[in-house]
Amino acid sequence: MKKLMIAMLALLIVANPAVFAQQKPIKLVFTSVSVPGDAHTQAMYVFKDEVEKLSGGQIQVEVYHSGQLFTQQAEQDAIRKGTIDMVYSSAQWLAEFVPYLSMFGAAYTFQSYSQMTKTFNGPIGQKIFDEIAQKTGIRPLTAYYLGTRQLNLTAKVGPVTKPEQMKSVKLRVPNSPTWIAMGKALGANPTPMAFGEVYMGLKTGAVDGQDNPLPTDKNAKFYEVTKYIVLTDHVVDSTWPTINEKKWKSLTKEQQGWVLAAVNKAREFCDKTNLDNEKNILDFFRSQGLVVIENPDKAAFAAYAKNSYLTESKDISKNWNMELYEEIQKIK
Repeated sequence: MKKLMIAMLALLIVANPAVFAQQKPIKLVFTSVSVPGDAHTQAMYVFKDEVEKLSGGQIQVEVYHSGQLFTQQAEQDAIRKGTIDMVYSSAQWLAEFVPYLSMFGAAYTFQSYSQMTKTFNGPIGQKIFDEIAQKTGIRPLTAYYLGTRQLNLTAKVGPVTKPEQMKSVKLRVPNSPTWIAMGKALGANPTPMAFGEVYMGLKTGAVDGQDNPLPTDKNAKFYEVTKYIVLTDHVVDSTWPTINEKKWKSLTKEQQGWVLAAVNKAREFCDKTNLDNEKNILDFFRSQGLVVIENPDKAAFAAYAKNSYLTESKDISKNWNMELYEEIQKIK
């Protein structure tokens, strides 16, 4: 009898391998260089809790932050190789493979949070994300609001209100062509540097400034080693929770649905947290002794940026999808 039951079980496994494979939890390794206080770091745990709950434990998520596994550049390479399952990516990182995406990392493409989220979290975004998956082997699942990027400068630079005053400023940027072009578009001398090195770079003078959303400036404690915040509003920034495409396709439709529901719950958390933080954060920086320049000449910065992209960074802008760009400008 026992031998008969074993034989029947073996036949069932052969006939229905997927059913038995699902008995072992699916593991998703999600890594980021973001620090614990960042809303998108916290959103990783919202995603983890929600997908584990929705799947009844069928999907398990391991979260690593603060560059515990990889540098920002290395994690982008690792997800394409399938070494890890999920990272935060963005238009700026993926423009190397889908060139027109560089326009989303360009200064002054978006004018508001509403315009950005309606673009990426609607039909246009779905089409873009499908194309990215086809061309790169990794799939953005949605777009979280990272914040609106502002200039953050050391005392050495002095108060800045116009792009001409940025001419000799060593501005830290991530090491990708799109980010470097953005640094030039702000009038600066773009200086590639890993995120984990920025605090010390500002402290030692290796760089004279950096740009990030204000909540990131606070969480990374850049206010300890800088003097000025200039409210240029130059990039309404997003970060995209992204999964390796082979891993994505290995999931059933039901499992994919759980993942999408979880990333969207995490998006709601991340967006609200960053929007709320931005309303109240300037008083904190002032209390730390920083000078907030509230009214820089944004028209001058925007005009300088447009000219920069069309001239010194025309190798970037030549690939922009101007029809799509104009369509996005109609979104409010």
